[in-house]
Amino acid sequence: MSSIQLKRSTKDKSLSPAEQQAQEDIAHEAETGKIFRANYCDKLGRPVLVMRPGFQNTNSTSGQIKYLVYCMENALMHLNQDQEQMVWLVDFQGWAMASISVKVTRETAHILQDHYPERLGVGILYNPPKIFESFWTMVKPFLEPKTYKKVKFVYSNDPKSQKIIEEIFDLDKLDVALGGRNRAGFDYQAYARQMKEDDIRKSNFLDSSCSSPPASILFESHQPESPDLDHDSNASDEGGLSSEGEATPPNLKCIDEKTQGLSLN
Repeated sequence: MSSIQLKRSTKDKSLSPAEQQAQEDIAHEAETGKIFRANYCDKLGRPVLVMRPGFQNTNSTSGQIKYLVYCMENALMHLNQDQEQMVWLVDFQGWAMASISVKVTRETAHILQDHYPERLGVGILYNPPKIFESFWTMVKPFLEPKTYKKVKFVYSNDPKSQKIIEEIFDLDKLDVALGGRNRAGFDYQAYARQMKEDDIRKSNFLDSSCSSPPASILFESHQPESPDLDHDSNASDEGGLSSEGEATPPNLKCIDEKTQGLSLN
């Protein structure tokens, strides 16, 4: 049996066709590790979203923004009860001007500020090329002052800025490409399995009548209904996760609500 046939045979039959397509779109967006929740927190216990814009693998604004929301929601699942913020760690490895989408950047700013106010604790831009400074000048007007003041530029060849990394992260856990000592790197299959476990855990919580959620479950709970999503992704069956690591989006309605009204097409 081919991997495509196997994937089709193991789809969750409880999902509508639109939900199944959304599941495949998210899986395809995740393939290169362009955005993922790290398997470690910073020294304050805040979840870390690693972003690698140079690893972009799709042209769909809608798919990219919806995957960002998916990752944001997953990071919120891993907040401790004494934490309300996360860390964004942006790795510019492989980045070029061709990686830029002003439209995606604008909508990312809207998502962050309209739906996740004060959720960003700090944003680290790691080794941005010189040319990025011009792009940053264009981006700043999209951001509120309290947001862009949380952004820090860090360069591996600058000991002073490198101290920011040392102050925020445990270097034994941080990826070597980001100034740490961990050489494990991004493992797509391991990430897919973790996302599947998280999705099941969140789904079980949302479906339960539990009045006292576990410490690491979302602060913001939503009803688990799932309306149709707008799709313009380039995803295909080949692009989805294998049956071993197939991930079901935990809350498709949440993704749809937080992208509704944005100019994504």
